[in-house]
Amino acid sequence: MNSPINLGESKPHYLILDGLRGVAALMVVMFHILEAHSLGNHKDQIINHGYLAVDFFFLLSGYVVSYAYDDRWGKMSLRDFFLRRVIRLHPMIIVGSLIGAVMFYFQESEALGMNTGEIPLGKLLLVMLIGFTLIPVGKSLDIRGWNEMHPLNGPAWSLFFEYIANISYALVLRHLSNLLLSILSVVAAGFTLHHLLTHPNGDMIGGWTIDDPQQLKIGFTRLAYPFVAGLLLARVVRLRYIKNAFPITALFLMLLLAMPRVGIKDEVWQNGLYDALCILFLFPLIVWLGAGGNVEGDKAKRLCKFLGDISYPIYITHYPLIYTYTAWVANGDRSLGQYWLYAFLTFCGSVIVAYVTMKFFDIPFRQWLRRRYLVKRLS
Repeated sequence: MNSPINLGESKPHYLILDGLRGVAALMVVMFHILEAHSLGNHKDQIINHGYLAVDFFFLLSGYVVSYAYDDRWGKMSLRDFFLRRVIRLHPMIIVGSLIGAVMFYFQESEALGMNTGEIPLGKLLLVMLIGFTLIPVGKSLDIRGWNEMHPLNGPAWSLFFEYIANISYALVLRHLSNLLLSILSVVAAGFTLHHLLTHPNGDMIGGWTIDDPQQLKIGFTRLAYPFVAGLLLARVVRLRYIKNAFPITALFLMLLLAMPRVGIKDEVWQNGLYDALCILFLFPLIVWLGAGGNVEGDKAKRLCKFLGDISYPIYITHYPLIYTYTAWVANGDRSLGQYWLYAFLTFCGSVIVAYVTMKFFDIPFRQWLRRRYLVKRLS
């Protein structure tokens, strides 16, 4: 049976799920690097379904939140819960916005239709400070012009929805019976399937714009089913041991995210059906298999721990480097053959930045925050 490992946090972790989160985060970095070479056509993307990693993260989040907190509400207040989540998530949000501001200040690319030198420093600092809070910005502060609610660090949009999920869990979802959660999950699955079979792009891409109601709808659709399904999965599904669970589930996940575009040009619903299959069935299967497995050997345990530790830092800090890489590639012919070495260096740089900020800021700062705000309250 699965043996969660205590990593010094408030409750033991499932090492395989940590490792899978790291695998998905690294696939996101590769997806975004290769996106610069897609010539504006998503069908040309090499790791075509890397965007689905976000939906996988939402599923993992629901599972982990339910596992970690469902049995603690008798001795934990709402304030304690929100403190725990803010301490876990927010320090790296600040780091991501800060790195994004620095990279933006030194970036210039007429090929992308912008000249960052034309943005007043005061406006840049204002966007950075708002980014610290995770409050979305509208068009008046969209200094990059990419229609992002967080123009200095695009992926922060998913953390905005992550906070909505955590608030919903604490105020409403934790009180629901398994039957009500099941009904809610089925309804959310229906919205997901309808979107994917009727959307003109035939995929689950979107959610990062605050000004467009359709984009907001995509964001909430992407959040609803995976998060609720994760809660339900942790509550009711009995785990079964599977040998070599981590390599099996990691390879399965990578294959799903790397899958080429499905179907033909005029039948986009076929790709939508593939996305639905992943989100509604295959991702929950991967989480179930991963949660029920053991990690054998010290090297494998260290690998899973490292991947889990680096997963969130690399996700929330890598995109400022992607902005710069994309702007640089846009000034050339965008041929991956011409840039593969720089693409590799960008990937390595993303890992290094994530590790350094995690090691020297995130971990010690979160430890201090827990001692300052949680230990005394819960002791």
